[in-house]
Amino acid sequence: QVQLVESGGGLVQSGGSLRLSCAASGSAFSIYDMAWYRQAPGKQRELVARITSGGTTNYGDSVKGRFFISRDNAKNTVYLQMNSLKPEDTAVYLCNAFVTEVGDAVRHREVWGQGTLVTVSS
Repeated sequence: QVQLVESGGGLVQSGGSLRLSCAASGSAFSIYDMAWYRQAPGKQRELVARITSGGTTNYGDSVKGRFFISRDNAKNTVYLQMNSLKPEDTAVYLCNAFVTEVGDAVRHREVWGQGTLVTVSS
């Protein structure tokens, strides 16, 4: 089965930058939309950014102009460049992807990573 593994989280001061990565692994699969979500304590999970296989992007209102999503299809990896970070960006950031797996059957699935914690200090 396809798995997503995030990396790049950590502690950063307000105004700083971080770059998150999410790599998909498995066999005989295709990836379509990939996205980053985040969930802060006591809050609902929210969409941060999404990118289609063709490169079309969309962003949550709170991160527009500060965060930028990109992907490397050859590496099955999606990135999130986060600039001008604010304390309210503190959250667990989760990678998400829609995939098609070809095995004994063709399966279309939504896959989530485990998440990586981003903490922004004021």
